[in-house]
Order: sequence, then structure tokens, then C-alpha cells
Amino acid sequence: MFARRRSLAATLFAAALFVSTAAQAAPTTWTIDPNHSNVTFTIRHFFSKVTGSFTKFSGSVVYDPANPAASSAKAEIDASSINTSNDRRDGHLRSPDFFDVAKYPTLTFESTKVTADGSKLKIEGNLTMHGVTKPVTLEGEFLGAGPAMGGQRAGFEASTKVDRKDFGIVWNKVVDQGTMLGDDVEIRLAIEGATEPAGGAKKAEAGGKNDEKKAEANAK
Repeated sequence: MFARRRSLAATLFAAALFVSTAAQAAPTTWTIDPNHSNVTFTIRHFFSKVTGSFTKFSGSVVYDPANPAASSAKAEIDASSINTSNDRRDGHLRSPDFFDVAKYPTLTFESTKVTADGSKLKIEGNLTMHGVTKPVTLEGEFLGAGPAMGGQRAGFEASTKVDRKDFGIVWNKVVDQGTMLGDDVEIRLAIEGATEPAGGAKKAEAGGKNDEKKAEANAK
């Protein structure tokens, strides 16, 4: 009898392990959680560099660690959400001199090819900015995944460099030392993805905060 129970337990464990392994191997769609993600850029200003960000964006990453070629990514950014911590400069960046957000309200990216070397990723795709679409390549990394905040979470990082003039953003000022602004723009993405459906990220965040409160109460 004991042997039969042990055999049944071993069978159930093996089945659970198989299901878990299969789930991890299957492609997973991670919805970008904007509350725990960042889209930033850096550009030369005279001799130093200024960093800004976009605060409104959405998108998803489909990641298959067993078959990276089946992975993909897409994102949409609200151009008017640009933020460099300077209202006057941000207003200028939204104007026709730069992003012209009234005419081109969004920036979009959609991958066309993903290759991997371990956790390192190369994501090729098309970036549309200021009404112009150009191919770009992002150097990225899968940071890991697991249960968190009432669901499953995954982390990704990616970066690339583009020439703003390629996208028709050419405004500049000539000064004695050369130009006020550089042409190269460094773009960095820090992405946290969730498997929850739309709105799930906010629910999970609330659940996470409740869990933290419970933990604090129990500690007392």
C-alpha cells in the first residue's frame, strides 16, 4: 500500500514537472507595465548630455526562450508625453521644430527578427518617428521571469542609437563651438512585462501593496 502511494506521488510530481517545463518552454506574451518600465533617451547638448523620457507608452513582448526566432516585440509611445524636466524645453520638443506631436502623435516600433545568444537578444525592427519609418537594431537582454504581484512578471532591457536627422528632425543652432545639439540619440528601454490582461497590472500592483501591508502587520 505504501509503495503504491509512493509510486502515485512520484507520478504526480513527474506530471507537474512536465507541465511546468512545458509552460516555461512555450512562448509567453508579456504586456508592458508602464508603472514599472522606462523609456529614456540621451542627446548631446553643447559639451554634456541631457536625458529625457516618455511617460506614456504601451506594448508587448512575445518571448520564447526555446525558440528566440519565434519571439517578437511591439510598442507605441505617446510623443506628447516627452519629459526632460523643463517645461519650456518640453514645449519646444513637442513643436514642429522637433516631434511635431500635433501632426505625428505617436512613435511606434515593431520587430521583424529576433536572435539570441543566451540571455542576450538582438531585436531588429522598424521604428516610426516623426512620420518616418527606418530599420533599427536593439541590443537587449532577458533579465528573468517568475511569480510576482499576483501573476507572472518578466524583465527586459534594450538599447539602440539613431540619427535624428534620418527621421527628419533636423532643428539645431550653430554656435562658436559647433552645434548646440548632437545628431545621435541614445535610446534605452527598461521593461517589466506582466501576463495579466489589460488592467491587470494595476490590480496586481494594488495586490502587491496589500501584501506588503500584511507583511508589515505580521512583522509587528
